[in-house]
Amino acid sequence: MAGLSTVVKNFLFVLVGVAVLPSAIAQTDWPKAKPVSLVVAFGPGASTDIVARNLTQRLTDLTGGTFVVENKGGAGGNIATGQVKRAAPDGYTVLVHSVAFAVNPSLYPNAGYDALKDFVPIILGPKTPNIFTANPGVSIKTLPELVEMAKKSPLNYASSGIGTTTHLSMERLKTIAKIDIVHAPYQPATAITAVVAGHTQIATTSMPPAVPMIKAGKLIPLAVTSSKRSPLLPDVPSITEFGYKDFDDYTWFGFFFPAGTPQVIVDKFNTALNQAMETPEITERFAQLGMSSSSNSAADFRKFLQAEVPKWAAVVKSSGAKAE
Repeated sequence: MAGLSTVVKNFLFVLVGVAVLPSAIAQTDWPKAKPVSLVVAFGPGASTDIVARNLTQRLTDLTGGTFVVENKGGAGGNIATGQVKRAAPDGYTVLVHSVAFAVNPSLYPNAGYDALKDFVPIILGPKTPNIFTANPGVSIKTLPELVEMAKKSPLNYASSGIGTTTHLSMERLKTIAKIDIVHAPYQPATAITAVVAGHTQIATTSMPPAVPMIKAGKLIPLAVTSSKRSPLLPDVPSITEFGYKDFDDYTWFGFFFPAGTPQVIVDKFNTALNQAMETPEITERFAQLGMSSSSNSAADFRKFLQAEVPKWAAVVKSSGAKAE
């Protein structure tokens, strides 16, 4: 019986090994089995899209895999988020999102996901300050002039969408300065064109779409929302220089897998993304757009999210911002 028991045990061991083998091979082979879909939460031309597209070739070079950008805009990024949440956790579907990922669960009555439970954070990508700009046809050249005009005349401003940090940064300014400026939400890629075309007098956006227009003289920069000036626009004041304290608002970008994705794949992709963002050409490209990044682990990003989600929930509550 003892001999039979040993045979049975060996047989069961082989069966378990056969069952585990395909999964182990798939994890080891990632990302070469099929194209990796980078599902971008916003449309083409948005800052999130720019980040994803700048990294795809470098990721291919580093891993030997194929990375394809799929834009899935809508509902402030919630459509893409829901799609990736439901995807197989095999490493071949990635969510590329902005700080809106951390904001939406408190902004929408039902965003459809839990930011800390339904996804595996892979890496915190680059970040950029937000910036307030004005149409040159409006007699506003500085942030104090904006505040003074808003107290006397009706103004409106374009943002990158309801609940984005660009929207919430302006709402914070309105609360502190005791002014009222009408919000006109746009898709991220079109908020800048709205103010350039004169559809709104003011815009609040991330820096990447604004910088080319500022350098071309089509927009007047008023202030960046970080606590210090941006090296990309050193002549543009920080909002804190005008006495508005506790401002250090950024638009950041991150990469996520569906919950349940094997840690070995998470770590492998984290390493590749860190290497990609540290290459001179990517660092320079991001710097030209007003973005900066630093090496971080999946655990670092999770810890960052654990602070960001409640931070923006508090801002949403105090501003009264809502999205349907």
